[in-house]
Amino acid sequence: MQKTVTIPFMLLGILFNVCLIASNLLETKVVQLGGITATAGLIVFPISYIINDCIAEVWGFKKARLIIWTGFAMNFLVVGFAQLAVLLPAASFWQGEEEFNFVFGMTPRIVVASLCAFLAGSFLNAYIMSKMKLASQGKHFSLRAIVSTLVGESADSLIFFPVAFGGLIPGRELLLMIATQALLKSLYEVLVLPLTVRVVRYIKKIEQTDVYDRHISYNILKLKDI
Repeated sequence: MQKTVTIPFMLLGILFNVCLIASNLLETKVVQLGGITATAGLIVFPISYIINDCIAEVWGFKKARLIIWTGFAMNFLVVGFAQLAVLLPAASFWQGEEEFNFVFGMTPRIVVASLCAFLAGSFLNAYIMSKMKLASQGKHFSLRAIVSTLVGESADSLIFFPVAFGGLIPGRELLLMIATQALLKSLYEVLVLPLTVRVVRYIKKIEQTDVYDRHISYNILKLKDI
């Protein structure tokens, strides 16, 4: 089992973290796409699931577990720094206090919802990719990527929206938002799947690795086991 961190893995890990942090900031804008209302985080958040698929497929669940917890830690740090910045007194001549607080002043409820949803969705995505790879003996990557993303994105939405907006948005509208976000993000995966397949093939070729998660622990807390 490969114990080192290679350049392709490092680059994907950096991109994973950037996408997660960017998506949290972009979530503050609500956009209208035809008749569909969504958050601007839809632009970048699904990319994290595509990267999750790539890492789980090439390096296995252990490396996916490492990168998911790294993403969680970086998000936690950014949220913490942002809250400190919000608490600092603004200069008397600065006119952007209200806008800054709107973007960075996430309520504790939103923070908890976001971090919990991210962990559940990401680990489910990696787990299903790993198990389906074993069951299919490495075949049908496209199907595995779509199924794992659909389950992961659904879990993410099922946790985030009720925790973040339960009691604030009518139940029917909440269910509609959950279904819409999960389907749109999964559709994103389908649309870029040809690119994902090429990236995975290229990485496997240059890394000379294709991990099958036989006889491993799926305990998400076993961080030392990479």
